[in-house]
Amino acid sequence: MAVKIRNKRHIAMFPVRAKKNLGQHFLKDEEIANRIAETLDDFPSLPVLEVGPGTGMLTQFLLQRKRDLTVVEIDYESIDYLHTHYPQLQGRILQQDFLRMDLSKHYSGDFCVIGNYPYNISSQIFFKVIDHREQIPCCSGMIQKEVAERMVASPGSKTYGILSVLLQAWYDIEYLFTVNEQAFIPPPKVKSAVVRLTRNRRKRLNCNEKLFKTVVKTSFNQRRKMLRNSIKSLLSEEHPLPVDPMLTKRPEQLSIEQFEHLTNLLEPLIRHAEPKVLKD
Repeated sequence: MAVKIRNKRHIAMFPVRAKKNLGQHFLKDEEIANRIAETLDDFPSLPVLEVGPGTGMLTQFLLQRKRDLTVVEIDYESIDYLHTHYPQLQGRILQQDFLRMDLSKHYSGDFCVIGNYPYNISSQIFFKVIDHREQIPCCSGMIQKEVAERMVASPGSKTYGILSVLLQAWYDIEYLFTVNEQAFIPPPKVKSAVVRLTRNRRKRLNCNEKLFKTVVKTSFNQRRKMLRNSIKSLLSEEHPLPVDPMLTKRPEQLSIEQFEHLTNLLEPLIRHAEPKVLKD
């Protein structure tokens, strides 16, 4: 799609003050913003929820694509700016915290999620997407490069961890491109990356899903230890660990399917008097 790029000189007087407590780094490169908007072009008919639009750098390209767009923003300064400069968003600007939103109040069918995500809560954003995976076939946007590398990591990699397993269980993840620090105001101290998550064909896990999350998180909390040591906290003294070669491995060596097997192995042994074991 041919897009007219505005003169970048307007960036010199940036309209909204970035707030450190909100983890704000405003994207100033419109070519990058357009490339991010393109990541949803395979889902042209679906409504889009943009998280943290800031000054609308990405928003403008979603609007140019005639997307059914709603934006959620917590910063009152950004909201005032959006109301003034994007009249097309009348009634479509939600002043809320995305992590606390009841998405079912706004969407009854499928929708996509996109954004230049606040880096300090990006993992939490993706975990919320997982919780609504049956309605979100695609989620894309900008995050810290290190987090992106963890998301796409394979078993055996040093960056493979909780985020890798829990996201890849439900989504195919693409690392699309890296973004330099100078593309933002103020520049972050780290490089950034754009990723796209597309819902895979897995309908359910072959194990207790809540316990699966607990097993994954517990295993990686002591990632340098063998599994037989890292998961001891989940078991009671009356239920010792079974003999299984998998338990001599470290968590980064296990695939999603092996974590499913481990969950099924442990479920009969989990302390039933400790419901906190099954917390999210």
